[in-house]
Amino acid sequence: MTDNKILDEAIRRVPDFPKKGILFYDITSVLTNPKAFKWCLDKMYEIYKAKHDEGKIDAIASVESRGFLFAAPLAEKLGIPLVLIRKKGKLPGDVYRASYDLEYGSAEIEVHKADIKPGQKFLLIDDLIATGGTLTAGKKLIAQGQAEVTEIFGIIGLPDLKYKEVLAPVNVTTLIDFHGA
Repeated sequence: MTDNKILDEAIRRVPDFPKKGILFYDITSVLTNPKAFKWCLDKMYEIYKAKHDEGKIDAIASVESRGFLFAAPLAEKLGIPLVLIRKKGKLPGDVYRASYDLEYGSAEIEVHKADIKPGQKFLLIDDLIATGGTLTAGKKLIAQGQAEVTEIFGIIGLPDLKYKEVLAPVNVTTLIDFHGA
């Protein structure tokens, strides 16, 4: 029995979504399974507690929207700030903005300038890491505030899409990887 068996069994696989030939890994089914959700949160805390204690992370940034659901309880448990990275136009006030490419065009994400403090060391969280495009844009947002992303985390990783190379040299951790994506 693998350590992440509870997570693997909880993730819903949706063939041909959002288009034919794509196998979509849906983490919403993890949220409806309290044991699997708790397992994820416990694992995240286990991974990042020591890194926080060593001063390697002192804040969490998370990408809209499913990433928020995993980042918020971890930030609370570690007692550190949580910074929300949102889609363009969702935040009032002064923002940093970064764009990234999608299969069908490009998109932009934003973060409040006031939420990023120079010198902060961020753990950047998303639910699924595929090509690394969104997280690269997230790193750029944090850098605009003179802070840095020192760790990246995702519940699911699709390593065949080479996200580790794209996000290097930052350490990337996932709880489960699916190959052949």
